[in-house]
Amino acid sequence: MKKDPIQNELRGLLSRLPDVPVASNFTARVMQQIDLEESRHSRKWNFIFNWRAFLPRAAVATAAVLFAGLTLQHHEVNVHRAVFAKNIALVAGAPMPDVDALKNFDAIRRMSQPARPDNELLALLQ
Repeated sequence: MKKDPIQNELRGLLSRLPDVPVASNFTARVMQQIDLEESRHSRKWNFIFNWRAFLPRAAVATAAVLFAGLTLQHHEVNVHRAVFAKNIALVAGAPMPDVDALKNFDAIRRMSQPARPDNELLALLQ
């Protein structure tokens, strides 16, 4: 196995560096940092798939949508009632026909029907 000259030079330079004193709690601090990173990672996944966090939010969103829908439906019903009341007021304000006009209602209705050709009369004319 052939050694690279750059690797040899780098090893030589690194071996000349003085040893740096390490804090007495270095291992504890490294382990604490690892635990912190793991807890952040697990919290991230727990937050996404955590039903305890999801259900209240879903319940609030559902309640908001339901409230908005019921408010809209109530508004629509009130608008329809107002239009209906306006139409009733228009009909109630219109003058009613006389009773005498209603006596001849059948004759008036027959007059408004379209005329049909009299086939017997047409046969006699030919």
